Amino acid sequence: MDISKISTGIPGLDSMLQGGLIPGRVYLVKGAPGTGKTTLAMHFAMAGVANGENVLYVTLEEPAENLKVDMTRMGFNLRDPRFTLIDATPTAERYVLISDFFEEFAANIEKMADAIKRQFQERRYTRIVIDPITMLKMTATKETEYRKAFLSFVKSMIRLKTTVLLTSELERTDIEEYLVNGVIELKVFEVGGRLSRGIRITKLRGSGFDDAIRQYEITDHGMVVYHDRMVSLP
Repeated sequence: MDISKISTGIPGLDSMLQGGLIPGRVYLVKGAPGTGKTTLAMHFAMAGVANGENVLYVTLEEPAENLKVDMTRMGFNLRDPRFTLIDATPTAERYVLISDFFEEFAANIEKMADAIKRQFQERRYTRIVIDPITMLKMTATKETEYRKAFLSFVKSMIRLKTTVLLTSELERTDIEEYLVNGVIELKVFEVGGRLSRGIRITKLRGSGFDDAIRQYEITDHGMVVYHDRMVSLP
């Protein structure tokens, strides 16, 4: 039986995923700062826009103005009416002006789910990006409470029939990796005195996938994944 899939907006990554992501599920992109998680997430978001979908992007760490400047330089059109950008960063100068977005989206994962549901009352979104989920995990006082809340969040998103891409800067993401439907990992290696970027898929429920570590680059036009090039580790 053929599985309907949606594009990540990165052809080489789609090849690794054997056609893309299964829609209506929750996925995690993990990697250290500077590995390109936000760039990958923006490709995913813009692929939805190009397909005529409504996309919701919640930024919890990088202020929206910075994000707009950086992504516009790469050729992404963040002004498209189908693209909604929510700035929920707690930056000092904005906190006073737009504190409601921070309180609604970034206070904790339960409030994030409720805020997204309210957004759906105004418009239906088929793709959602939360960048990064790490910020919400830091608000949790107890690991057990966070696990319950994260499971509830995943179930809520599946009920909304939307495809969610979460990013995480944590090397170990434990409960997130266990509960999401797929995990994409970005790494930087030193090979022969030079830095080499590698992307691999460690989990993709419901589909086969290429589990090799493939080379990728961050260019002036975004992320390029070379699905036919393996990273040669020392």
